Amino acid sequence: MISDKIITLTKEAETKLKKIYQEQEEIEFFNSSKVLNAFKEHNVTEDCFNMTTGYGYNDLGRDTIEKVYSTIFKSEDSLVRSQFISGTHALSTALFACLRPGDIMLSISGKPYDTLEEVIGIRENNSSLKSYGIKYQEIELINDDFNYDEIKKILTENKIKLIEIQRSKGYSTRKSITIEKLEKVIHFIKKIDKDVIIMIDNCYCEFVTTKEPIEVGADLVVGSLIKNLGAGMVSNGAYITGRKDLITLCAERLNVAGEGKEVGPSLGMNKQFLIGLYMAPSVVCASIKTAILTSYLLEKLGYEVEPKYHDKRADIVQNIIFKNKEKLIQYCQAIQASSPIDANVLPIPWDMPGYLDQVIMAAGTFTQGSSIELSCDGPIREPYIAYQQGSLTYSYGKIAIMNAVSRLLETNSKK
Repeated sequence: MISDKIITLTKEAETKLKKIYQEQEEIEFFNSSKVLNAFKEHNVTEDCFNMTTGYGYNDLGRDTIEKVYSTIFKSEDSLVRSQFISGTHALSTALFACLRPGDIMLSISGKPYDTLEEVIGIRENNSSLKSYGIKYQEIELINDDFNYDEIKKILTENKIKLIEIQRSKGYSTRKSITIEKLEKVIHFIKKIDKDVIIMIDNCYCEFVTTKEPIEVGADLVVGSLIKNLGAGMVSNGAYITGRKDLITLCAERLNVAGEGKEVGPSLGMNKQFLIGLYMAPSVVCASIKTAILTSYLLEKLGYEVEPKYHDKRADIVQNIIFKNKEKLIQYCQAIQASSPIDANVLPIPWDMPGYLDQVIMAAGTFTQGSSIELSCDGPIREPYIAYQQGSLTYSYGKIAIMNAVSRLLETNSKK
């Protein structure tokens, strides 16, 4: 039950946040216009809903969707496929496509997300990039910004083939990387080495602002369709967009050399991809507004949050730093209890593939693992941070947050 205190505090919050919400709605309008114009430019018709099977030759919908993505991202070409299992799968595909034995990959945003560690070879795996003789280096951020001196030093002393930048924070304590910081570092890098491939992990970041990474100089951008651009409508898949020559390599890595983008059946997913993209600006806006409300309420109640409610956002993720294992678990359990699916399930910390620490995940979602739907998770390690993201509508997000915060208050009052 939502407490009277939280009802009052939420009303206060919405009055205080009115201007900030309006700014988010202006971004939503801009991106909605961009999507609609791309649909019209490429003549999306009902025929695009038709499915192909088998080899997937001459799939009108699939090919049209990839043109629409390229227009929205202002890229040369795109690969948008249900054959991608996840964002990690798409990132892995792009890395194996672009890198060859003896090449050096450099991460300039610190250690990548946990599930990429075995892909790269940070953790040993016989199928990793490292096992193929591909080398890896990384540079930590300094005060949540890029270490420009170290970047220049490494680029000057080594021939780096690919630089990977993960915009969202993952399970780290750093801030997510804004499009402005991304633009500045890309221009810096290209002045030193114009040929290095700059690949952006854009998961959680699409449509949060009015610009995407290709527009500020990135060569390749990768993301998941069970996050922002799927808008809760897409049941699996991911995208890679960017330079045409690199997309060709990615398509041939995903499918088969010599066939690339020409194969890959849509299997009835085209309509989901199109609806998801069409709804994405609205759903991302709802997610951001939910995150802002969460930040405001939890900070008012004395918890440390990142970003703050008035901060500029780079992604849909909201951190709540509980510094307490039990409170992290309680909060995630409360989010699960306010979910539309499996609200009766009590999530507990558990061992998960690809993670060193146990993880608690609250995700009562229509699609398993969909983090554009309201979800909340975190590794069971200090400082015990809840990573909350998503919400298909603001109202549903608001209800869930009010319930979760009320439960925290109730539990604490009993101690």
